[in-house]
Amino acid sequence: MRMTFPALFFVVLVPILCSAAGAPPDDDPNANTLTDAEKAAGWKLLFDGKTTDGWHRYSDKSKPTTQPLAPTGWTVENGVLSRTKSSGDLVTDDEFENFELTAEWKISPGGNSGIIYRCTEDHKQSYETGPEYQVLDNTKHADGKNPLTSAASAYAMYAPSKDLTQPVGQWNLARIVVNGNHVEHWLNGEKVVEYEWGSDDWTARMKNSKFKDWPDFGKRQSGHIDLQDHGNNVWYRNVKIRVLK
Repeated sequence: MRMTFPALFFVVLVPILCSAAGAPPDDDPNANTLTDAEKAAGWKLLFDGKTTDGWHRYSDKSKPTTQPLAPTGWTVENGVLSRTKSSGDLVTDDEFENFELTAEWKISPGGNSGIIYRCTEDHKQSYETGPEYQVLDNTKHADGKNPLTSAASAYAMYAPSKDLTQPVGQWNLARIVVNGNHVEHWLNGEKVVEYEWGSDDWTARMKNSKFKDWPDFGKRQSGHIDLQDHGNNVWYRNVKIRVLK
């Protein structure tokens, strides 16, 4: 059963172009490829469907960012990038400032992960600098009981307008737009979160959250895309990005 969040968390949905609409199919023969139209629009694959090229494990200042991936941690099989054993977060080699990102994800029962953006590697954890698009099993994980920490939320900052998650084991489509200070979170074809980075409202929310104790949270205007290892198995495919001028 899908949850309907209280009116307090309602966000007006404004239709804009989306690279895909609705939840993705379980089987996708065209996964991890770009159409001619996507290439012309400037889209690039962040995951090629075969390797972890372009990614490395998140590391703090004391570790080189080029450290190899643990072979039993993040794995690639049948065109899917998955966290199957403890390995730490996986981050892009490149950094991005303004972008549109899409990624298909599915989570294990009771599982928790996230897509963290504009994060840097000068702290112990990625979420000390970058906001998080929450990836979650809303039905079985405790965070699903609070809209502020539910799937597609800007974790602990902005709740989604509604729960549009597919049942566990099915694919969901995340879309994140970061353009200057304007940020949008989309889930399965609908915009569910919208906020202005650094605004008075954003600052007030930050000061009333755990992020108030992290002085560099939300201060970076460019950073890595991070797939969080939160101790649970999670799967990603069709991870694509388009840099916005």
